[in-house]
Formats: sequence, structure tokens, C-alpha cells
Amino acid sequence: MATPGKSGGLVQSLGLLDSTTLVMGSMIGSGVFIVAADIGRQVQSPGLFLMTWVVTALMTLVAALSYGELAAAMPQAGGQYVYLREAFGPLSGFLYGWTFFTVIQTGTIAAVAVAFAKFLGVFLPAVSAQSWLFRLGPVGVNTQQLAAIALIVFLTWVNTKGLRTGSIIQNVFTIAKTGALGALIILGIVAGRNHKAIQSNFGDFWQGATFSWTAVRLVGVAMVGALFSSDSWHSVTFTAGEVKNPRRNLPLSLAIGVLAVSALYLGCNLVYLMALPLKDIQHAAEDRVATTVIAQILGPVATQVMAIAVMVSTFGCNNGLILSGARVYYAMAGDGLFFKSVRKLDPKTHAPVQSLWVQCLWACGLTLTGRYGDLLDYVIFAVLLFYVLTIIGLFVLRRTRPTMERPYRAIGYPVLPALYVAAGVLIEGLLLVYKRNYTWPGLFLVVLGVPVYWAWSRKLRNAQEATK
Repeated sequence: MATPGKSGGLVQSLGLLDSTTLVMGSMIGSGVFIVAADIGRQVQSPGLFLMTWVVTALMTLVAALSYGELAAAMPQAGGQYVYLREAFGPLSGFLYGWTFFTVIQTGTIAAVAVAFAKFLGVFLPAVSAQSWLFRLGPVGVNTQQLAAIALIVFLTWVNTKGLRTGSIIQNVFTIAKTGALGALIILGIVAGRNHKAIQSNFGDFWQGATFSWTAVRLVGVAMVGALFSSDSWHSVTFTAGEVKNPRRNLPLSLAIGVLAVSALYLGCNLVYLMALPLKDIQHAAEDRVATTVIAQILGPVATQVMAIAVMVSTFGCNNGLILSGARVYYAMAGDGLFFKSVRKLDPKTHAPVQSLWVQCLWACGLTLTGRYGDLLDYVIFAVLLFYVLTIIGLFVLRRTRPTMERPYRAIGYPVLPALYVAAGVLIEGLLLVYKRNYTWPGLFLVVLGVPVYWAWSRKLRNAQEATK
């Protein structure tokens, strides 16, 4: 039975299964099916290819175990926004929330919706980026964008009906897509093994690569794709105010969810290496490595099979992103750092309806611009930066608030969190040097939030003084 939460009217109705499927469902989108091609092109070695996924899995797990302590200690709606605010002050929390709303969450929602629409086009050819409903120069609306927007609006509407409705959809689609990944792994092992690929990839596993600075650099830069395929694992923390027994279920769902998805990702990429020589992974048609593997097993029907799998995956992923993201703006509004109306809850469903629709409008706008993909590339640096800062916040809060109740303490503290920070800083440095076009715009977007924060804070102070 749902019980009243501690976050201004939110209702605690998410159990351990719901929380775990939110972690897993938000992580698994379309990335695991396609990013392997780009990673292969960058590392040029089966050994470094698999190493990229192993290091990503370890980093994500350490981060999840560290966030578990923060989530159990501060089980409030808003998650990472709250942790940064409590550790470093309201400005840092706002900068995260600002970037989260303008690009990170809404841009991801837009990109995932378009991925859904692309694969919908396999069955409905009329849904295409070339089928324009109207066009005026570079501006217009095509049927692919329209299908993506329809998905965003539909899932937003579903989540306005209450957390229970959204979580049921999340459970069903997460179970379906984890089953699809599991089937891909089993099919690949049983029927997809290619002697030529196994000999090529595992006979000369490292292909000249040595444990040198060059190998570290290649893996560090290539991890961008793997990290984004594993991103959004912390979405459950945004809904902390609606989780039953959060001090137990939040850390547990983070650990179980990240472990399960990391195992599936490693299994999938191992299957890719067993089925295809590295050069075929690198040059898979449209980077659809999973489709190429299934085509070897099932033949031409593979395109339809993988289209269904990706549609199920992206549908469930977007539901989780939409459900959880709205809770961040809701928390910001409670601090006076977002539109006041966003703090309102529907009296019947207890859902942050205004927050959901504001998020929907901005995500749809990004979908129409067609530039969300570029924006996501630009914030790669910022996303990892906030992860690193949050884990540094774990150290800060241990020192500044030693008496805070901590039902769960991060496993391996301080060694494992410190290793994550060191690895994150190293990757950030590599991206600054080797992917300047993507890092500096992202950093600029974060810094742009500073004057916005000043303006919003001044408005809040003036409103408070007027009510005295």
C-alpha cells in the first residue's frame, strides 16, 4: 500500500522491483546496439574494445555504490541536484539542474524518441527524415520528428496519470528489453559463433596494443560511447521521495540494476567479438552491429527483429527518463530556482503534472531543432563532471556533516570513490585535449547557468522581501 512521502505530498509507492527496473530501464536505450562500431574504430584492438566496456562497468558500479550512500542519507525528490546542493551550496545544485533541463535530460529524451521513430520507419516507411510535412529552407517538420514528438507527448500524458501507471509501463518494458538482450547473448553464443571472427579477435587479442599511455588514451576517449550507453543509472534517485523504505531500497536497486545491465552489456559485446571480426564491427552498416550479428543467425528477418527490440528498448527508456526527470525540476522549484507552478502536484494522482509538461515542451522543441544530437555531444564533458563532483561531495559531507544518519555506507570508501574521481578527472583531461569541439561548448553551457542563477536568486530575494 502506498504511504505519504516526505517530499511535499509525493506518495511512496515504488517498491524494490519498481526501483530496480527504473535503474535498468533508464540505462538500456539504443546505445548498446550501435556504439560498438565507433568504439572499435577508435581503439583498433579487440582487447582494448572489451577493456573499454569493462572499465565503464567498473566505474559505473563504483559510482552507483557511492550514490547509494547519498540516496539513503537524503531520500528526497531531486536526487543528484539535492546531493550537490547539500555538499557545495545552491549554485552547484542549480548549475546541475540548469544543464539537466536544457540539454542532458530533455536532449536525451528527444534523441531516444527519434531513435524509436527511426526504427518505426522499418515498418512504416512513411515515417522518415526525408518525408517533410512542411519545409521552409532549413526549417520544417518531417514525419520522423512528428512520430518522436507523439511518443514524448504520449509518455508524458501516461505519467501524469500517476506514478503507479508510469512504473507499471516501466516494469513491463524493462523486463521485455532485458529479455531481448539476454536472447541476443544466448543466440550469439549458441548459433552466432564465427570461427573466423574468434580466430581473428581472440587469436591476436591485443593486436599490437600494449599497456602504455597510448592504450590509456584510446580507452579513455572511446569510453564516451560506453559511458553514455550506461548513463541514467541514477534516475531512481530523482524519485527518492516516492520510494518505499528508501534507505534500504535505493542503494539496493542501484547496485542490482547497474550490476545486471553491466553484465548484459559485457555479454553483448563479447558476442559481437565472437560473431564478427573487429573490422566488420568497425564498418557495420549504419553502425548497427547487433543487426549484423543477428543477420548471420536469422537472415534478412534480422532487420525487423532488431527494429522491434530497439523500439521496445527506447520506449521503456524514454518512459523512465520522462518519469524521473520531472522530479528534478519539482525539487528545484521547491528551492525557488525554477518556475513556481512546477512545484504543484495533481491532488488525485500526486504527480508533478506541470513539471512533466514543461519537460515535454522543451524536449519536443529540441526534437524539432534537429540539433539535440550535437547538444548531447557537447555536454559529454559536463555530465561526467557532475558525476565526479557528486562523488567528491560524498567526501565533503562525511567531513562537514559527520552526524548525518547513513543507513548505508559506500562500499570501499574512501578507496573506490577516490579511484572513480581519479579516473573521471583523467577522462575529462583526455576529452579536453582530444575532443575539444565537444568539451568546451559543454563547459560554456554550464557556465552560462551562473548569470541565470544570479538573476533567479535576485528574483527570489525580491519576492521574499515583498512578502515581509
